[in-house]
Amino acid sequence: MLQGKIAVVTGASRGIGRAIAFAFAKEGAAVIVNYNGSVKKAEEVVEEICQAGGKAEAVQCNVADFAACEAFLTDIIKRYKRIDILVNNAGITRDGLLMKMTEEDFDAVIQTNLKGAFNCTKFVSRQMLRQKAGRIINISSVSGVIGNAGQANYSASKAGVIGLTKAVAREIASRGITVNAIAPGFIKTEMTEVLLDAAKEAAVLQIPMKKFGETEDIAQTAVFLASEKAKYITGQVIHVDGGMAM
Repeated sequence: MLQGKIAVVTGASRGIGRAIAFAFAKEGAAVIVNYNGSVKKAEEVVEEICQAGGKAEAVQCNVADFAACEAFLTDIIKRYKRIDILVNNAGITRDGLLMKMTEEDFDAVIQTNLKGAFNCTKFVSRQMLRQKAGRIINISSVSGVIGNAGQANYSASKAGVIGLTKAVAREIASRGITVNAIAPGFIKTEMTEVLLDAAKEAAVLQIPMKKFGETEDIAQTAVFLASEKAKYITGQVIHVDGGMAM
């Protein structure tokens, strides 16, 4: 479905990003596995993809760093001659009630989750405009749609990602480039594994389907949005959350 495509997936060393990287590679794309600090895990992802007959390489870049993103993506374009798919997945959390949240914790989440998506989209969209083709997929969150207590910074960043998605989609739709967002709910990842049992039980009560999702649920949605099957879909938010935001 993605044979011969060049895909950049940020934050792809673990969790949802890792699952998307594997799914893209399985469909024939050459995957740039971006990471910030988890070099060992990123290399493991690349090794597994290559052992399965796919193509991948790991490249370090802190997406919150504007200049670093320009250097990172310029190098990819120089070496591969194109970027067909960008998945803005890199994200962090610094949870806490608003009254106790520090400025540093607010800024760090906005810088990575929202500005990171802006940084990568800015530099990749230039190439896609020249190609007159491309797919940009932003990973938002149910928290950015309905809010979540203790996550004012995270909810704001993910709501911002949705606004960014819709604005950029309108700007570049006429050039054959689609821009969509996926808003996951509670997904089984390292981030949710550390939750206390009581917190998991409380979360399940909010989910009409009464269970957490799998990373593969997000990955397969990303494959669809990256494919020709979704060529007439842009500016949309696909909720993969077991019904939380309906």
